Amino acid sequence: MNARELGFQPKDSTPVTELSASGPFESHDLLRKGFSCVKNELLPSHPLELSEKNYQLNQDKMNFYTSRNIQGLSAPLKLQMEFKAGQQVQRLPFLPSSNLSLDILRGNDETIGFEDILNDPS
Repeated sequence: MNARELGFQPKDSTPVTELSASGPFESHDLLRKGFSCVKNELLPSHPLELSEKNYQLNQDKMNFYTSRNIQGLSAPLKLQMEFKAGQQVQRLPFLPSSNLSLDILRGNDETIGFEDILNDPS
């Protein structure tokens, strides 16, 4: 009988499901994260930074509001249901998912943005 059969796991070990590509020994990615500074982590570096982080959420809210005013309550409810269904479809945990269905629903499939060029969908 081994430790796995007993359900025993040492205190200092990390389960395989919690491991990710970014760990304590990963080098700092300047292109995606910028220069590391404590001040930048505490305060936004620019007044528009918060607005840019929430851009997609604000855009979705505006689209839901306008579709509700034009088509009625069923249109935004249907879109929200399709968004949730599109978010649930993913690849295996070790492969990055492109979320193509969400891009199509949002209309981002016809535009090329920084996330397409840098291959960083987050």
